[in-house]
Amino acid sequence: MKTLRDQLNNSIYLKQKPNRIISLVPSQTELLSELGLETKIIGITKFCIHPNYLKSQKEIIGGTKKINIPKIFELNPDLIVANKEENSKEDIELLQKTYPVWISNILNTNDLISMINSFGEIFEKEEKAQILISSINSELKNIKHHLIHKKVLYLIWNKPIIVVGTQTYIDSQLKAIGLNNVVKKARYPKLEEIEIENPDLIFLSSEPYPFQEKHLKEFEEKFPNSKTIIVDGEMFSWYGSRILKAIPYFRELKNHLSV
Repeated sequence: MKTLRDQLNNSIYLKQKPNRIISLVPSQTELLSELGLETKIIGITKFCIHPNYLKSQKEIIGGTKKINIPKIFELNPDLIVANKEENSKEDIELLQKTYPVWISNILNTNDLISMINSFGEIFEKEEKAQILISSINSELKNIKHHLIHKKVLYLIWNKPIIVVGTQTYIDSQLKAIGLNNVVKKARYPKLEEIEIENPDLIFLSSEPYPFQEKHLKEFEEKFPNSKTIIVDGEMFSWYGSRILKAIPYFRELKNHLSV
């Protein structure tokens, strides 16, 4: 039996290398696939859209917040991978009574790399994990030459308007590319609850709320002195192997903002 600890310091007991994995987190599903574990995955959420063909091959166990618990018991996994922020605490505590559940807590790139290391150990994919980490570290060094140096307000929801604050992975990504988040309150406050300095940029994220071009005028009127653009929410909020696509996206974003 192998004893591990997740990112909440919970002890995880595994009798053997997991061969029946359920992922409750889209970005972690993508990471599992990147590590060569697609054949071991038996269940994913309806939001696990990368790789896009997985949804037609795996059992769908609901959403990240509304998990189909009976379906999970029916599938009888060896291991469930979850996330503190994305999944319901009540659901996870229920599943922990029967199954080993490895919970991530990703607030920055160091947490991301720690998770990849842990997945390498858990699934005996250490070599693939180290190759991935090496690629990430190399890209992170390059991003320092493409910093944006502007003040930004990042929106993730509309009506009510919810923004990204500190102590979030998105905030860490903004900092990594030189952007100064004007929200100083932790987590995800409502805009009406906070005071902010005038931002240079307003980012309307494509997820979880699907901001589109039609929303631009509304926020341009709210913030007439700021440049408002739609950004790809996956690039800012999906942790794991997605960061290798995010960093080239950030370079393109800088070029767009320089026009």
